[in-house]
This record gives sequence, C-alpha cells and structure tokens, in this order.
Amino acid sequence: MSAEPEIDTRDLAGPLPPLPAALDGELARLTPVAARRPVRQAAFMIAASIGWAMCMVGLLTLRRDLDELPRLWLASYLAAWLLGFAVPLVLVVVPARGQMLPRWTSAAAIAAIATIGFIVAGLTLARSGPSSLHLGLSSWAGCLSTGLATAVVPMALVGLALRGAAPTATRVTAAAIGAAAGAIGGFMLHMHCPIADAMHVGVIHGGVAVLSALVAALLLPRWLRGP
Repeated sequence: MSAEPEIDTRDLAGPLPPLPAALDGELARLTPVAARRPVRQAAFMIAASIGWAMCMVGLLTLRRDLDELPRLWLASYLAAWLLGFAVPLVLVVVPARGQMLPRWTSAAAIAAIATIGFIVAGLTLARSGPSSLHLGLSSWAGCLSTGLATAVVPMALVGLALRGAAPTATRVTAAAIGAAAGAIGGFMLHMHCPIADAMHVGVIHGGVAVLSALVAALLLPRWLRGP
C-alpha cells in the first residue's frame, strides 16, 4: 500500500481573507447588552402593580362597608390576594440558581391552586356588613372589566421583562403570568367593590384571575418567545 502524500502546512499559512463588508458592518455596530437583574425586576413589578391597584381604588372609590367587615378576615383575604400575585410572579421572573429559564412549572401550579382557592374561599368565607350590597351575579361586568384593567399592567410589565426569555412552554408560562396578574385585580376589587354575596365574591372576583389567565395565554406567548 502506497504511503499517504504529505501536506506541506506552509502552503496554508498566510493572512485570512477579509470579512464581507456587510458582516463587518454588523460586527462594528454590536454594543454590550446589560444583564437582566431578575430580583430587582420582580421587586419593581410587585411595587408598581400594587401602586397601580391602589390608584384604581382611588379612581373608583373605596368600598363603603370597609369599616364594617371583620378586620382579621379582611387583612387575611387581602394578604392572600397579594401572595397569589407575588409568589407566581417571582417564580416566573427570578430563575432558580444556576438556571436561565423561568420556573414555569411551579409558577403555573401555584397560580392554579391560588385561583381555585380564591373562588372556593369567596363561595364559602364571604363576609358582609350592614351597608354591603347583595346583588349576586346580576352585577358582573363592572368588576370583571375593572379587575382585568388592573391586571393588564402587571401582565405588560412581566411580558416586557421576559421577552425572549421563555422559548418553551410559553402558553403555560403566559397563563401563570395572567393568573398572578388577576390576583392583583382581585385585591383591587376587594378594596373597592361593596357587593358581598358569596357567589359574586367567588365567581366574579375569583373569575378575574381565570379571565386574566385566558387573556395572557392568548396574547403573551409570541412575546415570550421573542423575535
């Protein structure tokens, strides 16, 4: 068998060919990209969303029966709404240590449990005072619309922060974001709406989280996947 011919590597030496003008121009225009700071982003979103909810309460007026409601019940209910908002949001925005992707599985599970919990609690634990209203499900449009209007702001903030950061499971991630945002809408309604019927508090106020999850699942996935 004949020996393989030797290749003189000296023939390969020499300057590299110049880059194409278009590629060279693109490289020249590259600028450093600031790293995302998820903890700071989450803190800002929570503060901004609560501030927006309180602005909505100020615009729509505080509920007239607020002083007549049991204090511990009221504080516990409001705290539950806030936790149902903040915990899934943090799980989505702040990745686990050493990871880059949102913790969408945990966020979706907690958001789903919280949403069901709000509906069940409203149906079973509603309280009222002498000046509370009892209109049942006959008055639903105002609460659903104002609750959703409150939820839109945190949905937009999270969508902006996570653009392109969730290339997989975008529908589930978006639904978790929407359900969490709906909880801040429920928080606002609990401060504003004096209708105290169990069906109204459970189905309508709790339903804001369901509606927000559906809206987010429809609108946010493409944004989460990025360009």
